[in-house]
Amino acid sequence: MRYLAALVAIMALNSCNNMKNLETVEQVDVKRYMGRWYEIAAFPQSFQKGCTCSVAEYELMDNGKVRVTNSCDVEGKKKISTGKAWVTDKKTNAKLKVSFFWPFSGKYWIIDLAEDYSYAVVGHPNRKYLWILSRTPQMDDDLYQQLLDKLRAMDFDVNKLQTTKQAGCR
Repeated sequence: MRYLAALVAIMALNSCNNMKNLETVEQVDVKRYMGRWYEIAAFPQSFQKGCTCSVAEYELMDNGKVRVTNSCDVEGKKKISTGKAWVTDKKTNAKLKVSFFWPFSGKYWIIDLAEDYSYAVVGHPNRKYLWILSRTPQMDDDLYQQLLDKLRAMDFDVNKLQTTKQAGCR
């Protein structure tokens, strides 16, 4: 029985080792990243259950941190969550931590970003969190498919992605 447990543990470790390290983009201009982002698709999360019209607003504060305001519609009512984020990798500005209630925080890694900052893809190194964001409520289908191809190559299970309803949002 101990051998079976050891074998299962080794297999679990090896499966973790087979996953590629998650790379971020080379550089993020934090000031350009600020503003409104529409959620195009995301892995479902309990804290977003029932959300449509999901939007994230980022605002640079005087102390260098970022005010994060997430909003969505749930059964016709606006749901708003406010938190803060801070850069953890000053070399690239692509790795941040986000906290909506102290002392808990999560990793927010920018893993793809348009040159003109028209879209961004945010993930977590454990690949359990993923968001595709756009400056506009809709994204071109060809671009979306290209992003899915990139995400597959990064070992994300894109079958888990759910598109976010943005039509008819206020």
